[in-house]
Amino acid sequence: GTGPLGLGVRPDGKLVVVANSDSNNVSFINTQLNAVVATTTVGTNPSDVAFSPDGIKAYVSNSGSNNVSVLSTITGSVAATIAVGNTPFDVAVSPDGTRAYVVNRLSNNVSVINTNSNSVVATTTVGTNPQAVAVTPDGTQVYVTNNDSNNVSVINTEDNSVSATIAVGVSPGGVAVSPDGSKAYVLNLTGNSVSVINTTSNAVIATFAVGNGPARVAVSPDGTKLIVTDVFDNDVRIINTTSNAVIAIIGVGVNPWGVAVSPDGTTAYVANANSNHVSVIDLRANATANADPGVPGIFLTVAGPVGRSASEAPIYYGANRVAVTSTYLLTVTGVSNIAPTITTLAEG
Repeated sequence: GTGPLGLGVRPDGKLVVVANSDSNNVSFINTQLNAVVATTTVGTNPSDVAFSPDGIKAYVSNSGSNNVSVLSTITGSVAATIAVGNTPFDVAVSPDGTRAYVVNRLSNNVSVINTNSNSVVATTTVGTNPQAVAVTPDGTQVYVTNNDSNNVSVINTEDNSVSATIAVGVSPGGVAVSPDGSKAYVLNLTGNSVSVINTTSNAVIATFAVGNGPARVAVSPDGTKLIVTDVFDNDVRIINTTSNAVIAIIGVGVNPWGVAVSPDGTTAYVANANSNHVSVIDLRANATANADPGVPGIFLTVAGPVGRSASEAPIYYGANRVAVTSTYLLTVTGVSNIAPTITTLAEG
């Protein structure tokens, strides 16, 4: 639709739901077809999507109508509408599925929703202009970025109180927690940086630069990669979480905002707010060629996967200690109709 902002991948990886802010609806994308298979009208200016752990429900924050739409992912219909605070912008669901946390930008608070009764059971005051929210895998802590306060509020889920306030960079927006729960990654939209928070000490342990206007972030399921959308550079950066180094920059649409990763970690989905489309990124296609001349190996140019278009990228197999006369065995699984072209390369 028009003005896609937030999006989410269903836990089974088969469905992506996109919040189209200017169309007042959500698009259901079949990930096998990479096609929109349904569209459902929700509230005004929907901005984010989060799924229940079983994937049966999707929660959509409607920033213009101050409510949350609860969607059935089976029927595609709105099952309930829940009133929350002023300008709800981001939503996250607890790992056990019993709570949904909604940040209300102009109320400066978080609405805590009981997902069984579809009612607000608590409201927690945070900083100024809260932007995004993420829950730790154990469900004990909720991280909320406060855009105008340049800090992060940490909510203790046992009593829904703020247990810590952490200073970060300028205009913090997107936030994500690592799969092991040890780190929270905060994007500083104006500061063009990422603050890394240790979730045990709730202290910033690292800060590194990214592109222009980092908006939203996702972590790969194995915790090795960050996927960051740069809203003003019109690209996505893939970051190694061990070195905090950028390992790939991928051009996408205009003003990329929301990002989500498939459960198997192979694919990222990016909502391009001013292109009205979603970019699908293969996270596996970041192998690099060995540039050392004289080192034996094999370069493979992969033009698949079969049935889908993909840019060709060379992948290098080899090592410094491999003899020139070595034999390489390439085994390909899970792919049909292979038509290989084999070329013998000169030494070096």
